[in-house]
Amino acid sequence: MTSTVNIAKVVYGGDGLGRLGDGRVVFVPGALPGEQVKAEIVEEKPRYVRARLVEIVEASPDRTGAEPPPIPGMAYANFTRKAEIETKAAQLADFFERARIPLPSPPVCEAAEGAFNYRNKVVYHFGMENGEWVLGYRKEPGHSVVDVESDPLARREINLALPAIRRHVMSLLTQGAPNVRKTIERKGNLTIRWSLASGVKWWVGDRPPPNAVMKECACGRTFEVPADGFWQVNPEVAQRLYRSVADEFERGRAAAPDILDLYCGVGVFGLCCRPRSLFGVESGKQAVAFAERNAAAQAMGDARFVMGQVGQLLKEIPFSETATVVLDPPRSGLEHHVARAIAKSRAPRVLYVSCDPATLVRDLRSLAQAFEIRSVRWFDMFPRTARFETFVTLERKK
Repeated sequence: MTSTVNIAKVVYGGDGLGRLGDGRVVFVPGALPGEQVKAEIVEEKPRYVRARLVEIVEASPDRTGAEPPPIPGMAYANFTRKAEIETKAAQLADFFERARIPLPSPPVCEAAEGAFNYRNKVVYHFGMENGEWVLGYRKEPGHSVVDVESDPLARREINLALPAIRRHVMSLLTQGAPNVRKTIERKGNLTIRWSLASGVKWWVGDRPPPNAVMKECACGRTFEVPADGFWQVNPEVAQRLYRSVADEFERGRAAAPDILDLYCGVGVFGLCCRPRSLFGVESGKQAVAFAERNAAAQAMGDARFVMGQVGQLLKEIPFSETATVVLDPPRSGLEHHVARAIAKSRAPRVLYVSCDPATLVRDLRSLAQAFEIRSVRWFDMFPRTARFETFVTLERKK
């Protein structure tokens, strides 16, 4: 069934939101605020429906042709850059408003000028489409693969290397012994990664070659990262994030010169801050080893890293009245009881970096029992896609 829908706004995730004549909410991917569109319903739920954009009846002045052509995941391909940033800013403010968390001032946006060719890591899948092997991104819903010969979001260095890499992977899938082809087919994906210091590295399957390491830079310091380890995908915006955390720590150094870097990864935030002492927690054994390695290389003497889940190590974490707590959890946010434990601790400051505003405001509600929000800044780390990073500074109530 096709309906005419007026789009009121774009919600987090990138879908246009409107209402049908019967009052139900309808989500329309690709529709912009203020547009009137014709949309075909593809999924019905009791309280909302999802629809496919069929025709734009009245276009928004913020609509622009996608240049270069979009790939799966580019929710804001047809937005002007200004409209994309304004839309994401409104979404973040809406999360805080619905959670009834007052903002001290409008969140500051940190964004690079360019919206393309920023990703330093891409993961492509391969599959059979119409009897031919293709290599690219999966299209949701389903598992079909959209062939990508040139990636508008990937770094130019990756795009320059991509034709040769594609030829090699295609030869592995189509030539040689059947058992070799089957082995490659089962691996299912290709990862390509770039850094200024290490250049382009790539591998087929989930695991890179043994001992493969990337050298990355943050705050003017060199970090070593396992090739399959986490590092922010947008180097320019990531530098602003690292510097912002370090600057906020510096502002409160006199009162809280020590850092508890929870969910510390390879140690980037804690080491960028150069605290008096550093205690890091990370769940991955390999990441902890690299955090220790980076601390030693940077001559960070009083640094200790522990492997484990933060929620299971709360009694071992040295919360004190001189500790700045740095949080950079996965998308799921803080583990159960962690926010409450931090609120009950003596730590005077919290610097919270989040990649998901929904879990961020959930955790802030618990932290707000003991802390006040001093500043909120968001980083357009993933232009043209639905996601962004948020950085919140909290100080203990007096």
